Amino acid sequence: MTELTVAFTLNGRPCEVRTAAHRTLLEILRDDLGAMEVKEGCGEGVCGTCTVLLDGEPVSSCLVLAPRAAGCRVTTVRGLGDGDRLHPLQEAFVTQGGVQCGFCIPGMIVTAYAFLRDHPAASREEIRRAIAGNLCRCTGYTKIIDAIASAAPGRGGGAPGAAGG
Repeated sequence: MTELTVAFTLNGRPCEVRTAAHRTLLEILRDDLGAMEVKEGCGEGVCGTCTVLLDGEPVSSCLVLAPRAAGCRVTTVRGLGDGDRLHPLQEAFVTQGGVQCGFCIPGMIVTAYAFLRDHPAASREEIRRAIAGNLCRCTGYTKIIDAIASAAPGRGGGAPGAAGG
C-alpha cells in the first residue's frame, strides 16, 4: 500500500495528512482530521450529505480521492461562519425551522452557499433545483427552501460572503 502526504487547507487552516492514495477526502476529513460535520450518507455521490467546497466548488467528498485535495482549499459547513458566529445561511436554517434531525444539513448548507454565491437572487424554483442532489428524509423540503430563500442576498437576505469561495 502506497502512502503519500496530502497538504491542503481546511476551513482556512493548513493541514497535512499521511494517507493511502485510495482513500477519499471524506475518510481523511472524518477519520484523520475529526471533521465530524462532514457526514457519510450513501458513499456513492448521490445523496449530497458529504458535500464540501473544494477550491470553492461543491463536491461529494466521498467521490474525491485524497490526493486530489493536495494544494486545495477545503471548506466544510464549519468554515462558512466567522469564528463562533454562524453564517447568515446557517442562521436562516435555524430561524426558519430548516433543521430536523440535522444529518443532511451540513451538505445542504454547503450546496446552498455555493449556489447563492453564484445566484444571489434565485427564485424558489431555482433553489429547489439547486438542492435536488441533496436528500433529506425528514422533511418535504419546504422549510429548507424557506431558509435558503430568506438568506439569498438578492432577495434581501444575508450575503454568502467569501469563505470557501
